[in-house]
Amino acid sequence: MKYRTLKSISPCLAEFLADYLRSNPLPGGVLVCVPLHPRRLRERGYNQSGLLARELGRHIDLPVIEDCLIRVKQAQPQVRAANVEERRKNVTDAFVCRDERVKGKQVILIDDVCTSGATLESCAAALKSRGATSVWGLTLARETYN
Repeated sequence: MKYRTLKSISPCLAEFLADYLRSNPLPGGVLVCVPLHPRRLRERGYNQSGLLARELGRHIDLPVIEDCLIRVKQAQPQVRAANVEERRKNVTDAFVCRDERVKGKQVILIDDVCTSGATLESCAAALKSRGATSVWGLTLARETYN
């Protein structure tokens, strides 16, 4: 979906996430997707995590808060980082929550793949800095990292 412009499969993939949440509920009242840097968004033309979040929101009837979490630091793609420490440094201070729409809310943070968890951690810190009461990460895939 991410690298081959397969946006059309996002409803099917979101159904996998919805099925998971029906069996393994997470405390959450809103969905927020991991954002792309504006330059990467222009290159790709879409945010795969945003597609998943919007489709998932339709399946489980949760609102999606868009454009409150933004990526302010352009860095190399996480997949190119050599190790976990490099991944953490790569996303340190990379995200900012620019308003308080998440204040007092339990957030489910949507991303396509989790490898080290560094991106989710950095996004969660930004959301909590604006008053999110909890942030749970939900990803379509988990890649093990050696």
